[in-house]
Amino acid sequence: MNKADLIAHIANEANLSKSEAERALNAIISGVTNTLAVGGTVAITGFGAFTVVDRAARVSRNPKTGESIDVPASRMPKFKPGSNLKAAVG
Repeated sequence: MNKADLIAHIANEANLSKSEAERALNAIISGVTNTLAVGGTVAITGFGAFTVVDRAARVSRNPKTGESIDVPASRMPKFKPGSNLKAAVG
């Protein structure tokens, strides 16, 4: 499912127009992005939680050349699925 499919699904399920569904989806994405950007957490009960994790700096290797590469520390988004999502998939 891509973004257009998701918009169509939201429009159908919530009885909205596609433009209203797109604005709603964009608002959700914006809210999650902005919250994670400042280091917050977004938890949706039963679905899962979006968090930010700090990754330490490390030395890696280029698989083609074997050359060592310094990888700087970074912050990465992480998703942990909730119990309802796990049960639906599993």
